[in-house]
Amino acid sequence: MPTPAPANPNPTPATPGEPVVAPSFEQRLHEFWENKKNQNAIFAVCAIVLLVIIGRNGYDFYVDRHERSIGAEYATASTSEKLKSFAAAHPGHQLAGAAKLRLGDEAYLGGNFTQAALEYQAAADVLKTGPFAGRARLGAAMAKLQGGQTAEGENQLKQLAADASQMKSVRAEAAYQLASEASAAGRNDEALKYLDQVMAVEQSGTWAQRAMILRTTLPAPTTPISLPPSAAPTIKVPAKP
Repeated sequence: MPTPAPANPNPTPATPGEPVVAPSFEQRLHEFWENKKNQNAIFAVCAIVLLVIIGRNGYDFYVDRHERSIGAEYATASTSEKLKSFAAAHPGHQLAGAAKLRLGDEAYLGGNFTQAALEYQAAADVLKTGPFAGRARLGAAMAKLQGGQTAEGENQLKQLAADASQMKSVRAEAAYQLASEASAAGRNDEALKYLDQVMAVEQSGTWAQRAMILRTTLPAPTTPISLPPSAAPTIKVPAKP
């Protein structure tokens, strides 16, 4: 069947005064498609889009398999040496931070507080945010406290207790540990202040219960409570008759 001749894009009237009839959309589309250059351009765009989709799906598949592989490797890290090797092989990965957290726990329970502080800090640097990051920071502070770095440990606990972005349980434990440390050092008024902070953060829970128990062992505060001065009475003297 013969191909119809393309419509004239600029038709002229057959006779003077005759209206110009513009080509229809179908005619223009047919003319566009008949152009070989346009066909090649359309095919090239389709090929690029297809390659992008394939590449994206391939990348997602690779990432998923890679993450599964790392997770499986972490699950088999059942000893300290394996945890160290895993953390060294995957620096910056969240599971490497979890491995460092476990190493910190092992060192802390073993009484090696210097090493525990290092492992906890390394875990906090990787995890950055979230409940495990707060736990790592708390562990680092307690390890320094137990290791003799009292001022630095207490300062880190104060920062945690005041950090509203941390979980309430982390903040409450930090404040309780400060209260316990102050009580052991005989700084009872300071201990009471931190116990109040525990209750302000967490009204119920483990640390609130411990705070109430610790409070019963402390004497009443020795610092006098300053009350605002009462207003002077206004006495009206009756005028002389």
